[in-house]
Amino acid sequence: MSKRKFTNEFKQEAVQLVLEQGLKASEAARDLGIKETTLYNWISKAKQGLLDPGSPKSLEHEEVKRLRRENAVLKREREILKKATAFFAKISE
Repeated sequence: MSKRKFTNEFKQEAVQLVLEQGLKASEAARDLGIKETTLYNWISKAKQGLLDPGSPKSLEHEEVKRLRRENAVLKREREILKKATAFFAKISE
């Protein structure tokens, strides 16, 4: 089963149903056809300011994620270079 994708607008509207209109999360999730835990995750992110893609916190969060991915790639590349250096040093002996 593939993972469903939701737009940020849909997520924000779902969160507004709970936070601003006072609907219970379980009712809102059932009405929207999503899992209750998914809605709770969106609510948590909204409270942290991470749900709105244009917010400074969201942009900062995305930048941190990008940098962590880049850092992991660089670490793997460094390990490959270390192994290659050791291999060629062994051959040239």
